[in-house]
Amino acid sequence: MMNSTNALAADVRSLDSLRTRAATDPKGAAREAAKAFETLFMQELMKSMRAATLSSGLLENEGTQLGTDMLDTQFATKMSGLPGGLSDMIARQLERQMGLNPGPIPSTDRANPTTAPLKAAGDPTAEVRLPQASAAAFVQAHTQAAQEAADKTGIPAEFMISQAALETGWGRKEILQPDGSTSHNLFGIKAGAGWRGPVAEVTTTEYVDGKAQKVTARFRAYGSYAESFADYARLIKNSPRYAGVVAQGGSASGFAQGLQRAGYATDPAYADKLSRVINTTLRLQRSLG
Repeated sequence: MMNSTNALAADVRSLDSLRTRAATDPKGAAREAAKAFETLFMQELMKSMRAATLSSGLLENEGTQLGTDMLDTQFATKMSGLPGGLSDMIARQLERQMGLNPGPIPSTDRANPTTAPLKAAGDPTAEVRLPQASAAAFVQAHTQAAQEAADKTGIPAEFMISQAALETGWGRKEILQPDGSTSHNLFGIKAGAGWRGPVAEVTTTEYVDGKAQKVTARFRAYGSYAESFADYARLIKNSPRYAGVVAQGGSASGFAQGLQRAGYATDPAYADKLSRVINTTLRLQRSLG
């Protein structure tokens, strides 16, 4: 029978071997570790089942116990590592934790499905630098809604996604309701006298004579992000105020400059910021294929 010292030595050797393999074959190491976890689980399960079903230990001794343990180990090893089994689930989780398989983007009612917002629109024009993976998730999450709005208005989808990214800091600073739920307002569109829908009232930053000031403002609230894209596109397309913006939609700088001249935002650097975000979005779209 293997004593505890020998068992511990074997475990240490197995762990060292696993570490060595992880350096050259991380996915294979994850699969091997997952199978080992499942084997241990199955052994404990079988041990519990035997303890629950055996009515007497009169016939048990060291020899029978050793034989039973060896048999349980054989059965546990045979039953572990099968396709669709527990080890597959463990391996997928390990691979995600190791960054080998990010998995599907989770569905969530947030502007960026990979990260929670920092706060409710503290400064919707401030730039928030995010890892490329998170920015790419924002682009992926809103491409369909932006394209649907583009098909109806002719405003380039990538320009709308970029403006939504700038206004919300790639989804991390979207406008929230007092209860923490999202307003789905990606473009910082305010609720003027003619707005009859729901609103979200928050503190935001406005520039007065070039100086940033905190003010309380009422913003439009929507039932979905797709509604936000559709409303923004209608506003830019149909308002005489933004006629020049649509006319200059052939270039990123022309679109951004047109928005600033039309007074879309009070930030004096808005056009420069938006131009940079548009270029980032275009690069991300190329990398995403």
